[in-house]
Amino acid sequence: MSLKSFQSEIQEIYARELARQRGQASGTPAPRNIHSKKTQVLEESNIVGEPPPSRDAGIEGEVEAVLALLSIHDYDRARTSVAQLITGRKGEYIFRIGCQPSHASLFAGENVDDATGWSGVSRTDVEVASLQSSVKRVVEELGGKVSVLFETTDGHHPRATLLLRLPPPSIELVPEVRCAVVGNVDSGKSTTLGVLTRGPLDDGRGRARVALFRHKHEIETGRTSSVGMEILGFSTAGTPVLPNILPSADANVIRRDKLGWDEISAQSAKIVSFSDLAGHERYLKTTLYGLTSGAPSCVILMVGANAGLIGMSKEHLAIALALSVPVVVCITKIDMTPPNILNETMKQVVKILKSPGCRKTPVFVNSMEVAVESSQTFAQYKLCPIFRVSNVTGEGLDYFRTFLNLLPSSEADTETFAVDQPLEYSVTDVWSVPYVGTVVNGILNSGSVKTGDSVLFGPDSNGHFQSTVVRSMQRKRADVVTAEAGQCVALALKRVKRAAVRKGMVIVHKADTPPKATRQFEGQVLILYHNTTMQRNYQAMLHCGAVRQTVRIISMDNPEGVLRTGDRATVQFEFITQPEFVKVGMKLLFREGKTKGLGVITRLL
Repeated sequence: MSLKSFQSEIQEIYARELARQRGQASGTPAPRNIHSKKTQVLEESNIVGEPPPSRDAGIEGEVEAVLALLSIHDYDRARTSVAQLITGRKGEYIFRIGCQPSHASLFAGENVDDATGWSGVSRTDVEVASLQSSVKRVVEELGGKVSVLFETTDGHHPRATLLLRLPPPSIELVPEVRCAVVGNVDSGKSTTLGVLTRGPLDDGRGRARVALFRHKHEIETGRTSSVGMEILGFSTAGTPVLPNILPSADANVIRRDKLGWDEISAQSAKIVSFSDLAGHERYLKTTLYGLTSGAPSCVILMVGANAGLIGMSKEHLAIALALSVPVVVCITKIDMTPPNILNETMKQVVKILKSPGCRKTPVFVNSMEVAVESSQTFAQYKLCPIFRVSNVTGEGLDYFRTFLNLLPSSEADTETFAVDQPLEYSVTDVWSVPYVGTVVNGILNSGSVKTGDSVLFGPDSNGHFQSTVVRSMQRKRADVVTAEAGQCVALALKRVKRAAVRKGMVIVHKADTPPKATRQFEGQVLILYHNTTMQRNYQAMLHCGAVRQTVRIISMDNPEGVLRTGDRATVQFEFITQPEFVKVGMKLLFREGKTKGLGVITRLL
């Protein structure tokens, strides 16, 4: 078999393996328990999460088997084994050579060469270099690329960590990671995203953030008021896909070769989508909607080193914890902050993360090795990686980019996004595009859709669903013909007026029994904070997925008939304006001004 035909076969195996893995998803996950503590009350405590266990021995055995084949120069069998490793893990695999330190010693910030609990086969620096070359040769024969994430030949344990990655079979199958960026006003959210997605560093006066703003008043005030979307692509070699810098006569002006989202998607093997959310208290409802409707894989909490964790930062952290979304902390502006103030900020962040309301284990990312390992384990073991970055000098940005490059894709969560279930698409944005018609943007919660499908959208004000056809489809502004659960896509609907579609609607396939809209439902709730009491007919704004509507309390199981801060109860709610499509197990947040409570839907009435 020629090398070219072998590479084509690997691409077909990769595509089939992706389809098989997504098809193994089963059912809707059971609702998780509500957070056991009031997440808004962030008190001082010494409680720390359990340290993560050591690496999986089964995976280590597979890697050592490949290394053994390479040691005896059996490249054919090694190539087959590497192909199985990569295709079985959605097109990318972190390959470790040599003895590896335990996660406990690595994340504790110790001198790892003096630590105990090493795993793997010890190798010399010559063996590590030789095996790196062999792995690179084998992966390139498969049509992929190898990038060196971490390498050390000093100390007692020479070792290397490599990223093996295959190009995706098509744009439809490019893995995507969704990250929501939150934090207090003036914490550096938009500036950091501008530097990450555009390339050039900031000038210290906000030049990097201007390209991200969508409205004139945002440019004038420097404050984000809408949900801004940005993407960062990573190539098969693991390098960021950035616009080319063009020469300019004025040294203060940066001219960039414009790179559209469709071009970034075509050049990328993985895409990180950022939701740049508002930090000002005035725009809390917009930020809350972005967190609940965007289904982010993680929340990036920006903290200004000169100000600390203040204002809306604590509110945003509480919301992320209530939604059970993993949290990453990024401390910005370290170039302009005095060392004593920076130390105070770090102590404050650690203290809050260890508190009973968070129960997170803070991990300071001081090396590339910590960045690599924390990206694979932080969500599973309640770790909270802490990055310290400067958008002016570039310090710490390499660690942050590597961390983002290695995050597991959102589609990989087959418990949340099940392909083998009926289609359910949540509408988060609606536009009227000239010469195209009504276009909706949203996320596939389950199932799959393709162009030409007959679908139903609703519910309308009467609780009914209307029929339409998917005319065309785009993903990151690139034309696609199919989409699967976990992906964010835009659909053009045939013969539908813009006024007939609103945020919070769902799109489902036509069936004998149409979906049912809900006017009243029951949920178990926890009151986070309220200065008086909640009783019957109390009204608040409810956020549940893409649904955002005012509800009122019609009954509760509390014997006193009132709810106070810290109370738990089973409450019956009623939508004020119109019925919505909600399901048992969905998480809900309700607020009146700031967040008042959280819960989960237990029964539809």
